[in-house]
Amino acid sequence: MARKPSDKAKASKAAAAPAKVAPRASESVGEAMGQKIERALDPLASALKRAALKRADKASRALDRTPAAPAKGALPVSPLAVPFPAMAPVAGVRLAVGRAGFYKHERDDLLVMSFDPGTTAAGVFTRHKVGSAPVDWCQKQLAATKGAEARALVVNAGCANAFTGKPGADAARRVASAVAKRFDCRQRDVMLASTGVIGVLLDDAKITQRLPEVEQKLSADNWGAAARAIMTTDTFPKGATAEAMVDGVPVRIAGICKGSGMIAPDMATMLAFVATDAAISAPALQSLVNLYVRTTFNCVTVDGDRSTNDTLLLFATGQSGAPKITRAGDKRLADFREKLEAVLLDLALQLVRDGEGATKFVKITVAGAENPISARKIARTVAESPLVKTAFAGEDANWGRIVMAVGRADEPVNRDELSVRFGEHWAAQDGLVSATYDEAKMSAYMKRQELEVFIDVGVGKASATVWTCDLTKQYVAINGDYRS
Repeated sequence: MARKPSDKAKASKAAAAPAKVAPRASESVGEAMGQKIERALDPLASALKRAALKRADKASRALDRTPAAPAKGALPVSPLAVPFPAMAPVAGVRLAVGRAGFYKHERDDLLVMSFDPGTTAAGVFTRHKVGSAPVDWCQKQLAATKGAEARALVVNAGCANAFTGKPGADAARRVASAVAKRFDCRQRDVMLASTGVIGVLLDDAKITQRLPEVEQKLSADNWGAAARAIMTTDTFPKGATAEAMVDGVPVRIAGICKGSGMIAPDMATMLAFVATDAAISAPALQSLVNLYVRTTFNCVTVDGDRSTNDTLLLFATGQSGAPKITRAGDKRLADFREKLEAVLLDLALQLVRDGEGATKFVKITVAGAENPISARKIARTVAESPLVKTAFAGEDANWGRIVMAVGRADEPVNRDELSVRFGEHWAAQDGLVSATYDEAKMSAYMKRQELEVFIDVGVGKASATVWTCDLTKQYVAINGDYRS
């Protein structure tokens, strides 16, 4: 049943409402706690406000001056890039990078992170049906340990070790075994991640022979180098940090991620690693990851293609001196929850800003939907439409393409109340071209680097937001030459 017509002020207000995406049945049991927290805290609203403040303050953030390794034929930095933040050490975490040689040109392509004893871990991984060996390894070990202990993380760029069968699994195990010996821990306490070309077997010897050298360089103040080492077609390193209070004790949160293409997460994103010195039990940590991945990484898309290697890992060292928290809903975690979501959202939005060949950063909000799942599906259909994305690239406010994408999402829509707005400019209202439509103003708006599209589908009160980028000739060029 169609809702009663409402004025556009109410529609705009609806657009500002936070989107709550219902969990899928296949998500872990920890989601139950996450849903309770989500309903009680309505966390996305605060995260979006914080993210907006961060973006306004980006220009004044100090740059991490870690020198980048020279790269032959490096891609030009995205025009949407943001500076890498000044990231303070997180107690209980040390990082080091090295060159394993997965690339022909000289660059760091290996990251090792070590964690103090007692560090807990949680993660979410790709739902891709052809998952990678490192994803399989992490899922298996986290299931075995329940995330109670994590001592190391090893990440390589340049080889995904995906679709490599038992040989790939054996290579991953040998890496974990070698690291475990050096760190005097169990194999199951070592997490792994890889990114790069699919279908190429990991040469684990390239990693293991570098371990002594890399281990000597472990440092608490190495986040910038770490972010650069895991890049593939990324054009800038991605990091985010925050400080929160837990029962009156300050704790730090720091994270890095990589991703530029093959971005349409349905659990996490390409690779993302976040650490905190808060003391949080593994079950509580897993509940937090399950909750906030839905409102951050699962709300961005570059090209609609999901990766075989998507991994998000969260580590809690417990070295801050704050009391240990065992429940995700503990009121003492209120500030931490807000800051954690803000960090994850900041990282997720940077992926969109570095979308392969991107020149436009686009926020798409759908309101008036039947339910949150429907709103999110419509928003993603619009965000991933090649016709819509190429219109953004051409700075063409082709609202007809948006209406096309809305209709093919196969979700309830009231055609006679469908409205589309670009920024503050209405293109269509109540199923017709807007009476205030001004081509000159619309064209001027489309020349901006950051765009907002609002769509009211006129059947309910639910809303959702998805962030995306445009689709340019450079995307084709990058992916046409990816292996060569």
